[in-house]
Amino acid sequence: MVIFCFCLVNINRLYGQTPRVNAGKIIHVKDFSSRYVSPHTIDIWLPPNYDASLKYPVLYMQDGGMLFDDSITWNQQSWRMDEIIDSLLRLRLIKPCVVVGIHNAGKLRPYEYFPQKPFEALSPWQQDTISSQLKRAGRIQNQFEPISNAYLHFVVDELKPFIETHYAVFKDADKTFIAGSSMGGLLACYAVCEYPAIFGGAACLSTHWPGTFSITNNAFIETMQQYLQRNLPEPTHHRWYFDCGDQTLDVMYPPLQRKIDDIMREKGYHAENWKTVYAPGDKHNEQSWSKRLPGALLFLMGTH
Repeated sequence: MVIFCFCLVNINRLYGQTPRVNAGKIIHVKDFSSRYVSPHTIDIWLPPNYDASLKYPVLYMQDGGMLFDDSITWNQQSWRMDEIIDSLLRLRLIKPCVVVGIHNAGKLRPYEYFPQKPFEALSPWQQDTISSQLKRAGRIQNQFEPISNAYLHFVVDELKPFIETHYAVFKDADKTFIAGSSMGGLLACYAVCEYPAIFGGAACLSTHWPGTFSITNNAFIETMQQYLQRNLPEPTHHRWYFDCGDQTLDVMYPPLQRKIDDIMREKGYHAENWKTVYAPGDKHNEQSWSKRLPGALLFLMGTH
């Protein structure tokens, strides 16, 4: 059921610290209310020379607080999203787009980003193991129960209609994309599988395929792969970008990503609608993701 909540946000009010950008314009909305999840801060980036009489593709990004301004991020790094898109626009390699950065919910991040249906397919004992691994890693304190289905209801049923009402963006799936890194990349992958008629493509950078921080005694890895085998949408109308480094946390990802690559091939994806990039030496941080971002944007939204 689609629930509209436009009345919950005043578009004219700006809250908190607005990220500084070197290109385009940011609309900073704090505590966008939802009937499904806790409030989220949203950064809406409009491209240079934004014209409300036109229509723009739209990219929904997870961990939106890390996208634009490294002076206000926890690790003094950012994706440099505005600068990178602006440079691609100047070279006419992509068309202007709107970026919707959804800030994560802090301690609730693992609950909102962890794919819920694959988790629920695990046995109670396997679920307890996942919960224990996340507790040992300091990511949760209580028994783990993902709420990514509710989070996606928020994005699809509340945030997306709000964006389409207030900004000049396409509603079509082939002009609507979702992206993220690490657990945000895992969530983006899950989103396209759950809502193939809403999202026409995903960029999943350093996708956190283990879900936890261990690849041993971790049934989620295989269950997620089985979920993709059953639920990947038909390749004709969807585009996928994956990548990973091989340093720090990314050291776990290459062998897992290669199994995902096998599944993509089995499902009929090919070079025109699927790309995986392996980046030896890259780490699990915004600096590495920023370096690979142009390739992801070109693949999803390139003009050629």
